[in-house]
Amino acid sequence: MRRQIDRRTIIALFALLGMAAPQVRASTYYVVVAGLGGEPDYEQRFNAAAKDLEKTFKSAGTNTQAYVLSGPEATASHLKDTFRTVVNAARAEDDLVLILIGHGSFDGTEYKFNLPGPDVTGEEIADMCNHVPTRRQLIVDTSSASGGAMRAFERPGRAVVAATKSGTEKNATVFARYWVQALQDPASDTDKSGSIDALEAFTYASKKTAAFYDSQKRLSTEHAVFDDIGHGEPVREPDTKQGAYLASFTLFRFGKNQQAANDPAKRQLLMKKEELEQQIDILKYQKAAMDPADYKKQLTTMLLDLARVQQELDK
Repeated sequence: MRRQIDRRTIIALFALLGMAAPQVRASTYYVVVAGLGGEPDYEQRFNAAAKDLEKTFKSAGTNTQAYVLSGPEATASHLKDTFRTVVNAARAEDDLVLILIGHGSFDGTEYKFNLPGPDVTGEEIADMCNHVPTRRQLIVDTSSASGGAMRAFERPGRAVVAATKSGTEKNATVFARYWVQALQDPASDTDKSGSIDALEAFTYASKKTAAFYDSQKRLSTEHAVFDDIGHGEPVREPDTKQGAYLASFTLFRFGKNQQAANDPAKRQLLMKKEELEQQIDILKYQKAAMDPADYKKQLTTMLLDLARVQQELDK
């Protein structure tokens, strides 16, 4: 049976693609926060993950800015100062990625991310992000109880990933470990595009997390979810409504793509390539509602365009 996609969903997907178009995208601002560990093992684990991300993002090239807060520096005050810096520097055409690593809590109403000194609530974090002028944003909350922050974080143009499906999954998570690993392992690039997008990272980390609990013969206490349409129920895997925006959000490029991103002569070609790949992804989301001949015609045209752009990049 064909899955039907309603017209509003298709329009929303194209709107998101428009925001993702490479000709308007410039820099990516990464803000990484390693929260309060509470005990030495967690402290070391959170700080190590943050440092690994810092190394990864700073290796990405000149069009990225990475701000990493860990240890005693990871306070609410310093986080707000960091966001003020980003607000003053970022433009609408840039991307914002916020990654939270640590412990969280949820009392049934309010989510809090644990920091040295006063904690920050989900609403306070969302407000900081709301002031950043970038049209495209991604929040990745890998903390315990992070599912309790989804409602506070949701906004059109912002994708949200949480390590737990609700605020009631309160045990320490391992999702952060595999999210970091996803950006270091070329195997997470499942479409072999030379870039790792947020959906690929989410899928990789989710599968690795499930495998961890299986290997330990333990009942899983965390189930990662995402929402990339700004409303509705979070999902655990892409469907006809969710996933296209996450797939359009490039997190890290490697190999030739990284070289092209740092080469002014090839950067626009790379952006065109990524735009075509995103258009193809969205076309696939529409397939069930399209005439087969029209779908084949559009897909063939896009694939030929993609091949020509790739040929230019390979010169």
